[in-house]
Amino acid sequence: MEETAAGVRAAAHPHTRTHLAPGVNPGQRRRVRLCLAGIAIPLALLTLIGVVLLWPHTGIEKMPYLEPGSRIAVGTVTKIGTPDKNGQTDVQMKVRGTPVPVSVPLEVVKNGLSVGDRIKTVFSPNALDTGVPYLFADFCRAGPILILLAVYLLAVLAVARKKGLAAIAGLAASVAVVVFFLLPALLAGKPAVLTMLVAGSAMMFVSIYFAHGISVRTTTAILGTFAGLLLTGVLAWVMIDTANLTGTHGEAALALVGRLPRLSLQSILLAGMILSGLGALNDVTVTQVSTVWELHAAAPQGSRSALIRQAMTVGRDHIASTVYTLAFAYIGTSLPLLLAASLIDRGFTDFLLAGEVAEEIVRTLVASVGLVLAIPLTTVIAAALAPVSPAKQVCRGA
Repeated sequence: MEETAAGVRAAAHPHTRTHLAPGVNPGQRRRVRLCLAGIAIPLALLTLIGVVLLWPHTGIEKMPYLEPGSRIAVGTVTKIGTPDKNGQTDVQMKVRGTPVPVSVPLEVVKNGLSVGDRIKTVFSPNALDTGVPYLFADFCRAGPILILLAVYLLAVLAVARKKGLAAIAGLAASVAVVVFFLLPALLAGKPAVLTMLVAGSAMMFVSIYFAHGISVRTTTAILGTFAGLLLTGVLAWVMIDTANLTGTHGEAALALVGRLPRLSLQSILLAGMILSGLGALNDVTVTQVSTVWELHAAAPQGSRSALIRQAMTVGRDHIASTVYTLAFAYIGTSLPLLLAASLIDRGFTDFLLAGEVAEEIVRTLVASVGLVLAIPLTTVIAAALAPVSPAKQVCRGA
């Protein structure tokens, strides 16, 4: 059937050349598809079953955002005084045309507060006696973020067009997995590592298949990504255990312990390490599979070993760039933590081995190892499947 369809297309387009590897027939391609389906479909079903079994049916009681009697008040900053000897700053805002004083932390005054800013405050009747019943809560930043989101969407759609739209849909679906499944399941006390693997698998399926469609090529990328995800998880588990990483550093960890005493912060740390490498894994596996497919299309008569060698030339460049990309990304997000750790007078080695710094180093190295190993593994799988994948047509000029 495939050969007939290819022949019809060739007759309709006389300048179209069909690339077929020597000795490849529709039966071989059919067996490849069945083999991949025999792996991908059970994996998808296991993921779905995992989501159903781990779904948090009862939510955790959340802390109230406001005290009884308090309310949110939004206003525009009209005055910022100079700090007095006690560090207090006279800040005023206008609410419905009426100027009122507002209590703003000194660090916020020094780092971003300006006249004309729209801010969100909490009006507390209990603070009326102090003369400053309005307490700073946050900035109103919906406008700038929505503008940036619009710029991002327009840039993706302008450059990637339909594929960019599909990728955005995949990203939205992945974020939905995090918001509606991963976070509630972890808060409900579900096994963190198993929950993360199920969520990571679900995010992998929706992001890759949404962006690139369902085909032998994308299923190959799925297999490479899942293998890299498992390698990352195993290595992260070994390192957290052997390096005695606790995940207890920072105010967020202390808040979790206070609210959820049975929650294992080590498990949360492990789940975070697995998740942190997923996006980069998707990137390198999809790119590497595409490289193999394009190399095979350019030289369909070439051997598989030559295909692997050529693809790994690109893969090594990708490894080099991705490794320092991950490192720079983690350093950037952890910069306040690194600065705080640097304030302590200790040797450079002690600084690197301190718990809060060691966690970031292990996170970077674990994700990098998963990436490095996923590239040759994906290349080998792709090189084995590309010659027996469905035929590719290439239009040539007269």
